[in-house]
This record gives sequence, structure tokens and C-alpha cells, in this order.
Amino acid sequence: MGCRQYPIWIDVEACIYQSKKSYGAKDTNTQRIYVGTSSKNSHLLAEVITTRREEGDNVVFKLSVDRKVIKKITMDKKTKTIIED
Repeated sequence: MGCRQYPIWIDVEACIYQSKKSYGAKDTNTQRIYVGTSSKNSHLLAEVITTRREEGDNVVFKLSVDRKVIKKITMDKKTKTIIED
């Protein structure tokens, strides 16, 4: 990972890069994935959103695809451990 720390971290691998790329986000990361034949002829395939929200003594992370939550984890802010939902 890079020198900065973020609650949301994204590693990207693609055939156009010679090495991995990565970046971080504090509260929300939105990725829109398009497919087609070019940047001018492309169509939205999916929207992937990762969010971080504080709820009392916990932090809740959610992964959504096309606005449907497909995975959620809760972390205790004090112990920094994942709480089983």
C-alpha cells in the first residue's frame, strides 16, 4: 500500500498497466464500469460503491453493486476487530 492510510483501499490490476495501481478513499468510493467498443460507444455495465459509516462505537463498511448491498462488515472502533453480523 501507499504511504497514506485510508479506510477504503482499492488495488487495480489491468492489462494496460505494467504494475498494480492503488488508491484510497475516506468514506465513499464509486466505480462505474463501462463496456463497448470505445469511450464514445460505451454502455454502463455496473456501478460498484464502497461506503464507510460510523454507527455509535462501530464502523460499517458496505459493498454495493447497482445499488444492491452484496456484502457488509462491522468493525469495532476500539478493538479494530470485525464483529460477526
